[in-house]
Amino acid sequence: EVRLVESGGGSVQTGGSLRLSCTTSGFTSHFSDVGWYRQVPDSGCELVSDISRDGPTYYSESVKGRFTISQDATENTVYLQMNNLKPEDTAVYYCAANSLSGRYRRRCGGPGDFGYWGQGTQVTVSS
Repeated sequence: EVRLVESGGGSVQTGGSLRLSCTTSGFTSHFSDVGWYRQVPDSGCELVSDISRDGPTYYSESVKGRFTISQDATENTVYLQMNNLKPEDTAVYYCAANSLSGRYRRRCGGPGDFGYWGQGTQVTVSS
């Protein structure tokens, strides 16, 4: 069984930092990439960052210079270090494997979506 579990979310003030973790298990050798997404109510699912086995491949313009994606292959874990957080970063953050990251989706990990998705972790940034 493939599982992805996010952790590390919480509430911080503007300018604060959080580190999200995505722990994976089950058939992880089949993962071509793992992406971090975020969802704001009534908005589309936004790809924040993506990483392959060779390293990072993508950052959205809104997070460049503030967020860093990394991985620990031995621990089967992907991280998202988030610095200088802003209120507009408030969202539910998801990790997903083999999710066709270039594909538009209205909802992150909805029924019938491609790839393997975690349940999400809430990040709230207050001003």
